[in-house]
Amino acid sequence: MIYYGSMKMFHRVLGGWTLALAAFHVPAQTPPAPPAAAKAAAPEQSPLTARLLYELLIGEMLFRQGDTQNGAAYVLSAARRTGDAELFKRAAQMAIQSRSGPAALETVRAWRDAHPDTVEAGQYELQVLIALGRVAETEVPLRQFVSTLPESDRLSFITALPALYQRVPDKPEAARVVERALADVMRTPTLAPAAWTTIGRLRLQAGDKAGALAAATLGHNAGTQSEWPALLALQLMADGETRADALIQRYLSQADAKPEVRIGYARALVERGRPADAHRQLDTLIRRSPDAPEAWLVRGALYADERKDAEAEADLKHYLAMLDNAGRPPGGQSPEGRDHARMMLATIAERRGDLAGAERLLGSIDSPERALTVQVRRAQLLARQGKLDEGREAIRGVPERSPDDARLKLLAEAQLLRDNQQAQQAYDLLSAELKKSPDEESLLYDASMAAERAGHLDIMEELLRRLIQLNPDAGHAYNALGYSMADRGVRLPEARKLIEKAVQLSPDDAYIQDSLGWVHFRMGNVREARKILEAAYKKRPDAEIAAHLGEVLWTLGEREPARKMWREGLRLDADNETLQKTLKRFRVTP
Repeated sequence: MIYYGSMKMFHRVLGGWTLALAAFHVPAQTPPAPPAAAKAAAPEQSPLTARLLYELLIGEMLFRQGDTQNGAAYVLSAARRTGDAELFKRAAQMAIQSRSGPAALETVRAWRDAHPDTVEAGQYELQVLIALGRVAETEVPLRQFVSTLPESDRLSFITALPALYQRVPDKPEAARVVERALADVMRTPTLAPAAWTTIGRLRLQAGDKAGALAAATLGHNAGTQSEWPALLALQLMADGETRADALIQRYLSQADAKPEVRIGYARALVERGRPADAHRQLDTLIRRSPDAPEAWLVRGALYADERKDAEAEADLKHYLAMLDNAGRPPGGQSPEGRDHARMMLATIAERRGDLAGAERLLGSIDSPERALTVQVRRAQLLARQGKLDEGREAIRGVPERSPDDARLKLLAEAQLLRDNQQAQQAYDLLSAELKKSPDEESLLYDASMAAERAGHLDIMEELLRRLIQLNPDAGHAYNALGYSMADRGVRLPEARKLIEKAVQLSPDDAYIQDSLGWVHFRMGNVREARKILEAAYKKRPDAEIAAHLGEVLWTLGEREPARKMWREGLRLDADNETLQKTLKRFRVTP
């Protein structure tokens, strides 16, 4: 979901000029006026001809030679004597580039005073004040700037304000200032929903979720058909504000609700572990708007994630056919959607054993941005055919477009080795890289997993504890360490504390919930384990969770429900190592 989709319009409104907040150096005094010696040397001819030309030439020359402050001062002097709007604009640009905040502010205010109806002058003043951190002073110019904007540009500018104020240090003050500045706008029916949404987003930037929800509610009440408050509610929902759900549903109850809101809601529902609700939203959208391509893509992805391959394949192929029939991505669809669909179709082909078909689909993706992802998948296919070395070379051959690419390639190669029973090689590869970057979190985590697979449990624990020390909020590290202890049945009280910490950091993660259920089972709390694992599986149907839940049910004497759960696990992933080991241990064929 793109919450700031209006930013392109915003940049048009702002004339393409963007002020870097870190650009200004604020000196103790404003830049000096043109030197007296230089003034004395100026020819004493017509002040509107020769003197003006002299000042402009000197100003531009000084500016190009690096004396930016004096150069800007000369041009500003010429602008003040002539009143020419273009000269004021040039002086403002030069003052800004001089990185002198006070000089820039003086210049843009002189421009605004000389031409109070000029939109650009208000725009420059507003951004200079924000850059200087003088948020309280932005109220008046913001109100004036909004009032001078053409009606067609006003909405776009208002919705872009959170991005404009995003980097100011005092975010609560920014929210209050903008709210006061938009007081008149909020009395305009066509603009009020967007204005309240902007205020809500600024409150959210300040950490005030309750205030943001209140603003979203006021925005919705001001215009129930506007999508802006619903988009804010989606953002709140993603941040864990469950009360936002009701507002979204109220908006979606309208027949003309925007498809992108419903799609965003479906995605949010999936993230919240509510796939059935997500399906209902997507089914509704496809029924009402069958020509909305993204709905087919998202539903296909959801089916694929659930291992409902026939349904996923049908939706994804329909999505691609819609793109092909349109001749170009319809409805603002990006090329990434086409690539994503082909990646998922390749996965489906691989799952049914059609490795050649999967290879063809991957070969049809010609995207530099996805080159590594594609080659990793190709490498996995090659490994399945006994061509592990070719798979490694496929990963190594990906061009490196950024400094991070080398690290990503190494991690991908190590993962390939780990997944193909070459854990020691994977650990050796990662361990060598760790010597160069001992505090790299991704390396520490992946090396710990490889160490565990290779049987180096002491090294695994050492690496995970180092990761936790470096990043106390690394929930996956707490979970991995705790789960390893629980799975081995050692130091169970400590394992439980570690996993509970992981739950605290990532309360909606089904896999961490699975770990919590498993440690409860290992500690003899079988019924509590069942409750936790059932909730985890409902949130995220997964073969490993199915393996654990099935074992709990078997232990409780519920043999047929256990077999049913294991059968579901096999349907999801017949090759899951944990599930296969569980079935072998119980000598069960579900």
